Amino acid sequence: MFSLSLFGVSLLFAAWFFFTASGTNLRYMMADTLITTQHRHWAKYLIGNEGLERQVSKYTKQFEEMSQVVSTIPVHIPSVTDLAVQEKKLIEIEPVSEGKFSGYIVSISDPKKIRLGVPGKIGKGEKVSSMVKRTGALLGVNAGGFVDPNWEGNGFQPTGIVISRGKVYYYDGDDSTPTNIVGIDKDGRMVAGRYTPKQMREMGIQEAVTFTPKFIVDGKGLVKNQADGWGIAPRTCMAQKEDGTIMFAIIDGRQTHSIGATLFDIQKLFLDRGAIIAANLDGGSSTVLVHNNEIVNKPASPHGERYLPTAFLVFDDPATADIKNIWEGLDISQIDPSKW
Repeated sequence: MFSLSLFGVSLLFAAWFFFTASGTNLRYMMADTLITTQHRHWAKYLIGNEGLERQVSKYTKQFEEMSQVVSTIPVHIPSVTDLAVQEKKLIEIEPVSEGKFSGYIVSISDPKKIRLGVPGKIGKGEKVSSMVKRTGALLGVNAGGFVDPNWEGNGFQPTGIVISRGKVYYYDGDDSTPTNIVGIDKDGRMVAGRYTPKQMREMGIQEAVTFTPKFIVDGKGLVKNQADGWGIAPRTCMAQKEDGTIMFAIIDGRQTHSIGATLFDIQKLFLDRGAIIAANLDGGSSTVLVHNNEIVNKPASPHGERYLPTAFLVFDDPATADIKNIWEGLDISQIDPSKW
C-alpha cells in the first residue's frame, strides 16, 4: 500500500514538474543554475538537449546585447580631501539576507584604492587570502574567470584579458579581438562592456578582467525578471554609485544557510543602494571575501577557497603594491591548466 501511495505521489509530482507552468519555471530555473556550473550538460535531463541549446543561445545573445548598452550618467570621483571632509570610511561591509540567500555588500569609497592582484608564482593560481596577505592588501574579492577542466583547474590560466596598472598582463586574443571586461579606468570610473585591447588603451582602463554580463546601466536594471536571472548560484558582482563608491556583492550559495542568488536578486540589492552601473564577476566556488586577513563569507567549495588567477584588492596606498606580471614571457599554448 505504501509503495502504491508513493508511486501515486511521484506521478503527481512528475505531472506538475513537466506539464504545468509553475513546474516548468522551476525546471528552467534549475537548468539555468546548472548552466552556470561545470556540469552544464546535466541540464539536458531537465529541459532536453534542444532546451539546453536554446537556453545557452538565449543567454549568449542576451549578454551580448547587454554589453552594448552605453552608460551616459557621469560618475563624480571624490578627491582625498572630499572624502576626508565627508569622514567616509574607505571600507564598509554590510551583511545582507533576503530569504533564500545571505552574504555581504562591500563599499569602497575611493575607487582609486583598488588594484587587480595576480598569483605570485608561475604554474598555479593563488587563494585570495594568500594574495591579500602577500601584498599587504586590506581587502580582496575574487575577480575574473579561468580555464577549469573538469572543475579541477589549477587557477593559473585566466580566460580573456587581465589588466593591472594599465598594462595587459595576459590576453588570449589579439589586439583587434574584442572581449567583455569588468574594471576601472585611470580616473576611478567603473567600465563594463565589450572592447578590443586598443579601445581599452584609449579609454585608459587601469584594472580589468574578462567577465559578463553587465546588468545595470544608468541606474536601470537590464535583467527583467527572476526567470532571466541566470539561475541560483553563489555570486560575486561589482557596481558603482554616482558618487564614485565601488560596491561588491559577495553572496554565499549551495549551502543550507544560503542556496544562492540570481542576477535579478543582485540587481535589486545594487539598485536599492544607488548603483548606476553593475556587472557580474566569477562566482560559484570562486566567490570569496577576505578582510583583515580573515575569510568573511563561507565559500561554496567543501575544500574552502579555490586557487584563482585574479582578485580585486584594496590598499591604503596601491602605489606600493608589488604586483608583477606572472605571465610575462610565457607561451600561453604551453600552459596546462590542469597540472598541479
